[in-house]
Amino acid sequence: MQSGTHTDVPSMVGALLPDPVPAEEYDQCPVTEVLRRVGDKWSVLVVVLLGRRPYRFNELHRAIATISQRMLTRTLRGLETDGLVHREVFPTTPPSVEYRLTPLGRSLLVPLSALADWVVEHRTEIAAARSTNASVSDRDVAALGADAAPASS
Repeated sequence: MQSGTHTDVPSMVGALLPDPVPAEEYDQCPVTEVLRRVGDKWSVLVVVLLGRRPYRFNELHRAIATISQRMLTRTLRGLETDGLVHREVFPTTPPSVEYRLTPLGRSLLVPLSALADWVVEHRTEIAAARSTNASVSDRDVAALGADAAPASS
């Protein structure tokens, strides 16, 4: 997305922000709210899986090896609250529930794919930076000496 006056700057980067940005304004920003949802541990994976096809709850649970039922329920409820996932209950005994992406949820796959492509393209650079910066922070801790180390309990 581009701003109207700076066609070479993404609209998010080109937006005017107060300096400093008030915490309340940041917390109430709709972009912040959505990024909190899709930036949690499980939402992107759930959206990607539901982007492939609808799932019933238990098969979705089996498709994500380490997620608890409680966390999957919370993730699906949050995505449903945001209008990204549709939940349909079928009148069977016992009742079965199917989850699918809404059109809004499907539209999220486009920017998620762009982000994934960017990560794949730059993964080597990111790994190198992490390695370099981890080494720097290890040296900083060592330079502080034992006096600065946190006390163990």
